[in-house]
Amino acid sequence: MSDPGYSGFFKEQGDTAIVHAGDYLNKLSGERIERECRERLKGGCREIVVDFSQTEIVNSIGVSILLGVIDSAAGTGARVVFSDLNQNTVELFEMLGITKHVEVR
Repeated sequence: MSDPGYSGFFKEQGDTAIVHAGDYLNKLSGERIERECRERLKGGCREIVVDFSQTEIVNSIGVSILLGVIDSAAGTGARVVFSDLNQNTVELFEMLGITKHVEVR
């Protein structure tokens, strides 16, 4: 039986949406993530979890799009969580100050 809360790279669990960032977070994948996150936030989602377990590279446009997601979530009172980041991505996000605005798990 398929999970009705799962659509490709997104899964909903209650008021939490989990998005899988994929192996390369760039303009194309970032726009898809941003669009889906905004839809979930409009639907009342209170937490967005971005799963970076498969992500090897995040480019500058991907970072910019993530900042947009963080801003959209803040505007609705929702929180953003980044999970399963590799060490290089953690260091990048710390250097850019992104980790001040999200929870890292």
